[in-house]
Amino acid sequence: MDRVDLPHDLVVLQAAWYRTYDALAVPRPARTAVLRRRLYALSVRLLWHPYWSRPAVAVPAAREELRRRGRALERAR
Repeated sequence: MDRVDLPHDLVVLQAAWYRTYDALAVPRPARTAVLRRRLYALSVRLLWHPYWSRPAVAVPAAREELRRRGRALERAR
C-alpha cells in the first residue's frame, strides 16, 4: 500500500474525536451534552477539512490510515 500523506492537524483532530468518543462511551459519562456537542463539532471539522478536496486523494485508503494514526496518537497520550 502506498504511504498516505496526512496533515498533522487532521491526525490530531481524529485523536481528539477518539478521546471524546471514548469519554462518551463510559457508563454514565459526566457532561454528556458537552461531549456530544464536541463530538459533533469535531466530526464536522474532520469531514470538511481541506485535505479531502485535494484531487489526488484516495479517500477510502486515506480515511483508514487517518483512523489508524488517530488511534495510535490517542494511545500514545
